[in-house]
Amino acid sequence: MTTPSRRVLHVMELGRQPYGPVLELQRSLCRRRMRGEITEDLLLLVEHEPVVTLGRGTQQTSLPLTAGAMALQGYEVVEVERGGDVTVHEPGQLVGYPILNLQDHRPDLHWYLRQLEEALITSLGELGIIAERNPGRTGVWTQGRKIASLGIHVKQWITFHGFALNVVNDLHGFGLVVPCGIDGVIMTNVARELGDGRDPREIWALTRAAVIDAMGVVFDREPRPADLGTVLDAEDAALLIRARAATFA
Repeated sequence: MTTPSRRVLHVMELGRQPYGPVLELQRSLCRRRMRGEITEDLLLLVEHEPVVTLGRGTQQTSLPLTAGAMALQGYEVVEVERGGDVTVHEPGQLVGYPILNLQDHRPDLHWYLRQLEEALITSLGELGIIAERNPGRTGVWTQGRKIASLGIHVKQWITFHGFALNVVNDLHGFGLVVPCGIDGVIMTNVARELGDGRDPREIWALTRAAVIDAMGVVFDREPRPADLGTVLDAEDAALLIRARAATFA
C-alpha cells in the first residue's frame, strides 16, 4: 500500500536583504495566495539589514529614541501591520516569513502562534538548547532569556510576517529599545547559549537546517527549496531585484 506523500513547504532563501522590499514581497505573495495563484505553503528565510519594526501593539515607551536618533545608530524604523510591539532585526538573526493558508491547517490564530513557537523550541532542542514558552507572552525563551520573537498578520486566513530567531547577531539593537515592550527582558542568541566558541557560519547553517526541518514537522509539510522561476511572478521578481540592488548600493 502506497503512503500518500506530504504536501510541500517551499523554502525561499533570500540571503541578506533590506526590510522594505521583502515586506512588499510578502504582501504580494499573500495577495497571490488569496487569489489562488499560489496553492502551496511558502517559507521565506532572510537576514535583514538593521531595522526596528513597530507592530500594531507598540507602546510609546518601547522606542525611547526618535527615528532620527535610531538612524544615527544605523537602524531604520518601520511601522508595520503585524501584531505585537517593537522588535529588532539585524544581521546574524534568522527571520522567517511563512505564507500559509490556515484553512489548510487550522483556522485559529492562537494555534498558529503556538505552532510557530513549537517549531522554534524543537529546532533549538536539536541544537542542544532547552527552550520554552513564557506563559502570557508570545515568543521563545531559554532559562529566562528571550531568544526568539513572533509577530504575525493574517488576511483571509493567509499568513505573513512571522518569527525572528537570534542566532549570531550582536544584540546591540535590542539595547536601544524595550524589546516587545517588556521592561528588563534579557535577549540572547544561539551562539551565546551554546557558548562553545564555534564558527558563526557553522552555527548559522545548523540553525537554519534545524528550523526548516522543524517547520516541516510541525506543519506536516515536506520542505523543499523553492523554484523561484515557478513561484515568483514578474512583480515579485522585480521586488527581489530591487532588494538586491539596495543591498549593494
